[in-house]
Amino acid sequence: MSSVLVEPINLLGLGSAELTDLVGQWGGKPFRAKQLQRWVHQRSEDSFDNMTDLAREFRQQLAQHCTVHAPAVATQQRSSDGTRKWLFDVGKNNAVEAVFIPEDDRGTLCISSQAGCTVACPFCSTGYQGFNRNLTTAEIIGQLWYAKRVLEADIQSARLGAGETAAEPARVISNVVMMGMGEPLLNYDQVLGALRLMLDDNAYGLSRRRVTVSTSGVVPMMDRLGRDCPVALAVSLHAPNDALRDKLVPLNRKHPLAELLAACNRYLEHAPRDFITFEYIMLDGVNDADEHARELIAIAKQVRCKFNLIPFNPFPQSGLKRSPAARVRLFAQRLMDAGVVTTVRKTRGDDIAAACGQLAGDVKDRTRIKERLPDRATIVIKQERE
Repeated sequence: MSSVLVEPINLLGLGSAELTDLVGQWGGKPFRAKQLQRWVHQRSEDSFDNMTDLAREFRQQLAQHCTVHAPAVATQQRSSDGTRKWLFDVGKNNAVEAVFIPEDDRGTLCISSQAGCTVACPFCSTGYQGFNRNLTTAEIIGQLWYAKRVLEADIQSARLGAGETAAEPARVISNVVMMGMGEPLLNYDQVLGALRLMLDDNAYGLSRRRVTVSTSGVVPMMDRLGRDCPVALAVSLHAPNDALRDKLVPLNRKHPLAELLAACNRYLEHAPRDFITFEYIMLDGVNDADEHARELIAIAKQVRCKFNLIPFNPFPQSGLKRSPAARVRLFAQRLMDAGVVTTVRKTRGDDIAAACGQLAGDVKDRTRIKERLPDRATIVIKQERE
């Protein structure tokens, strides 16, 4: 008679209620679950033997039935500007990327939600990889868990190397943005579980204002997120009218601008911030004309927002070019002269392909998207420049 192998439970994927239920099955009280959660997420501990304030019998049960396991790191790179990128192996020839961007006043981790992406925007390198599957909550939160562990260990090592006494490291990751590979709201349930762990005081304790979900405009899920777990919201706009956005963000054909802007206003009723961030990639001769700026100003009159202009980071398959720096400055100035809050995103990590739109990972595509995208990108360029 053969025995059935049972996969250990990865604690990285369990929220507070699920962890409490699991511990309760072994006769443990809720405070034990909180202790365990703090060991796993706050102290980045993956050895149950090291969780010394837990009873020995409890640790033995954990070792028998559970694991703390982030996706394996396939490669890691460090940019000349301090940006760090990790490629995580998520199995079956799929890998996703996460990027840490250090700033003077914050440290931002950009994480992925899918192995690939189905939205297939022609200016995004991830889109050319196609799509394989959604990531689990454990795989999403595992990117944060691993990055936090590595970055804090580096700080401790530097302190000890300088002759300082070891101490609890300061929080290195102050902000998390779901702007890596994939469309987060098309993996809603798993992303929701990850968001709740990010906000949980017994896990990562991040402010709702410092956790951002970026979406191409999945309107029904925007409404659900506003009800279930409102965090900061960034919308990948990239075009000021339906005709152009249909080409640059194909999801627009299902949820056109009027529907999207209405959803943004509904989201603001729950949001921790009083504005929506509109991301707008600057493409030479495609969406950077004065008339496009005027159309964006009209949008800003409909939704409380700020614009984040993103210099395009070229990659070979796109056939697109970055708007000249002078054009970006003039475009931004036209928006600001109209009273619209506007920033131009710094290009970080482009020497290791870690900049916005460059994350590609390694995806075993199930959608045959590479057969369609190159022609569509060429059509976008041709039509907009005629």
